[in-house]
Amino acid sequence: MKSIPECEELRSDTKIVLQENKSKITFLNPNQDQIVIIKVDGCVISDNETLRCDYALIPSDAVEIYVELKGSDIAQAVKQIESTIKLLSENPQRIKKLCFVVSTRVPKQTTSIQQLQSQFKKKFNASFRIKNIQDEYDLSTSIN
Repeated sequence: MKSIPECEELRSDTKIVLQENKSKITFLNPNQDQIVIIKVDGCVISDNETLRCDYALIPSDAVEIYVELKGSDIAQAVKQIESTIKLLSENPQRIKKLCFVVSTRVPKQTTSIQQLQSQFKKKFNASFRIKNIQDEYDLSTSIN
């Protein structure tokens, strides 16, 4: 992922919490690895035209994580993550990606969401997870 030092924060807490309005995600970091947290929205990208997600995390050279904390527009959240991957990822096809959308209202697991998940796998080597209000993810499972 491209480096943007003025928008990056290095953290090694056992719990890294990202929150916006009512949406919240907690990344568990039991090994206290150094995690780069990039504030995408309002720092890396601050114009009004470019779609972007809220945060990107780099837990290791082999994984990129994209996070969008959203109201209820899941389709828009997906577009924001897709745009951010295209802008920031050094290698959109090769590097493993984890994408998280935490919204205040989540539609049921419909076929359209399943289609999105398979498209992201093909296009960006990315897994995609949509949760309601809050999510929790153990980083130690993805770093190795």
